[in-house]
Amino acid sequence: MSSLLDEGLKTREFPGVVYRPGPTGRRAGLVGGPDVWEVIRDLRHWPGRGMERVERLAEDLDLPVSMVSLAADFYSAFPVEIDARIEADEQAAEQISRRIEERENLLSS
Repeated sequence: MSSLLDEGLKTREFPGVVYRPGPTGRRAGLVGGPDVWEVIRDLRHWPGRGMERVERLAEDLDLPVSMVSLAADFYSAFPVEIDARIEADEQAAEQISRRIEERENLLSS
């Protein structure tokens, strides 16, 4: 199945989710909002349980609760896709941290 066909089927199943291009490839995002992986990353670490957690994050992100719930629903259907994005972001952040540390070590010696 082509990626565009796959994306089309997913967005048909989850209205409000779109695929957008970026430097690391196409990724699922919320219409008018952040990428799905960003919402899920934050939702995992947000305080509270169940809908309380969803409501608190929605308030903090200034998003409707329905959009955060949509991201959670999309994740439950396609966890491998979203987990891969989260892992790639974490690896990029670690690499940047190492570079900063190496630079600081060089400049302080």
